[in-house]
Amino acid sequence: MNPKNTRRNFIKNTAVGTIAALALPELVSAALVKENIKKVHLDKDDVILFQGDSITDWGRDHSKSTPNNTSALGNGYVIFAAGHLLLEHPDKNLQIYNKGISGNKVYQLAERWDADCLALKPNVLSIHIGVNDFWHTLTSGYTGTIETYITDYHKLIDRTKQALPNIKLVICEPFATKGVKAVDEKWYPTFDLFRKAARDIANEYNAAFVPYQSAFDQALKVAPAAYWSLDGVHPSIAGEALMAKTWMEAVR
Repeated sequence: MNPKNTRRNFIKNTAVGTIAALALPELVSAALVKENIKKVHLDKDDVILFQGDSITDWGRDHSKSTPNNTSALGNGYVIFAAGHLLLEHPDKNLQIYNKGISGNKVYQLAERWDADCLALKPNVLSIHIGVNDFWHTLTSGYTGTIETYITDYHKLIDRTKQALPNIKLVICEPFATKGVKAVDEKWYPTFDLFRKAARDIANEYNAAFVPYQSAFDQALKVAPAAYWSLDGVHPSIAGEALMAKTWMEAVR
């Protein structure tokens, strides 16, 4: 082997890795600038609640109910985001909860909403829901449609705003990475309707919107889908960190 070629390849590969590492935050930030997303302002003593399905739940201890508790926040994007929030805002006395439950669809959020949302009186409510509202029509015999998703989501937010009129909403986009295990051509174009619906709902309620699909699409420019996702739906560690970074772009 030619030592010069070896050295050249090492330098080339190292440079590519460095560029990728440096470029991804910039790519994500650029994507979010194009989205022109509304930001949520954090105030002192805000109670922040993350709600959703398994992507939000992700190993949290359901028996723990105190805020800012590592076990209660789980092992996913919520713990990443919570850590950054607490690091960046030590003066705000933020109280952060995670009440995501694996497998949930919008109507199942509604079934537990009094205890797992309204009773906590959050000032900031982040909802990431929708992938199961579609995915389970393929795998679990669920008969809900995009119209079901939209209707149920409107009812949930209307109910929330009636109880908590000053709530600051963060609506997160359902996302998928095609070609990784669970996600194939059968998902499209129907799944895109759920993504659009979440965006439309955020606009209707003047909520912050977290464009996760845009973030993952940008991430695919520096590493393959299997690097960011375990099965096309659930994020890897890198995907969790990407989610947290993207979510943090929606708050200030």
